[in-house]
Amino acid sequence: MTSLRAFVKFLVIVVSATTSIAFAQPPATSRWQTAAAGKMEFEVASVREDPAGKYVSPPFSTDSDDNFAGATDLFVADAPVTTFISFAYKLDQQHSMLTHLPDWAKTKHFEIRARATGTPTKDQMRLMMQSLLADRFELMIHFETQVVPVLVMTLATPGKLKPGLRLHVDGPPCDVVASYSPGSTVSFDMFPCNVYMALNKPDQAVLAGARNTTVQLMAAFFSNVGHLRPIVDRTGLSGKIDFSMEYTPENHGDSESVVNRQTELPGTTFLEAIKDQLGLNLKPDKAPLAIPVVDHIEIPSQN
Repeated sequence: MTSLRAFVKFLVIVVSATTSIAFAQPPATSRWQTAAAGKMEFEVASVREDPAGKYVSPPFSTDSDDNFAGATDLFVADAPVTTFISFAYKLDQQHSMLTHLPDWAKTKHFEIRARATGTPTKDQMRLMMQSLLADRFELMIHFETQVVPVLVMTLATPGKLKPGLRLHVDGPPCDVVASYSPGSTVSFDMFPCNVYMALNKPDQAVLAGARNTTVQLMAAFFSNVGHLRPIVDRTGLSGKIDFSMEYTPENHGDSESVVNRQTELPGTTFLEAIKDQLGLNLKPDKAPLAIPVVDHIEIPSQN
């Protein structure tokens, strides 16, 4: 999950998730890594710095979801190293929580082309990327539990959902997708299942939403697109959800000022849409989260 401009440019992010606190990752070997069979490597791989800085998305989502649509043994992407680290370690927040990174790791683009043997799962591909990063970028990383500023997300009215948020079981099956035309108002069923989508309207408003997702990944979406602090979910909602919202993008400062300030912009702001359309409150607080800390990383030599 990246800036709003990048998010809208590439439109979709395939999603699903598990944990109850956004961004938390266990400091020790996590269960998903154990289940995926521990250390693994690509059969062949090449890494090349790309001075042009183009972005090429891999054939599947690099987010923390388990959706492996179009499962393949190939990994081909062109992006900053932060994207590959986030994929390898199954980080919800993409780049924002990675600490001790040199500037080049956030700005230089690298093209990675790799092939796995057999028919790996998505988590196994993550393990292969961990090995590639350790081998080619000399990456060393660990997790530290730190008390950090967060936003606590709750239902404005406990037990009550506003029109922009519903339990997935209360909607139509995933094979039902409503058509979209310019000028349409936002609706749940215009979004495919397992996909986050943002669409620009002619009036500069944005329609955004997803079906068959989780509160945890919705919180990650809010944090990334809204340039907010990490969000801790305390809504009490479980299972899959659908959400849809319409808002007018705004210029963002730091997350606390964004949450607290009153805006005079026309249309509905991102935070107003979260509150008024989805019935969710975001309150500044502090909470212990497992923070990924980069101990060492090097620019790789060319192939």
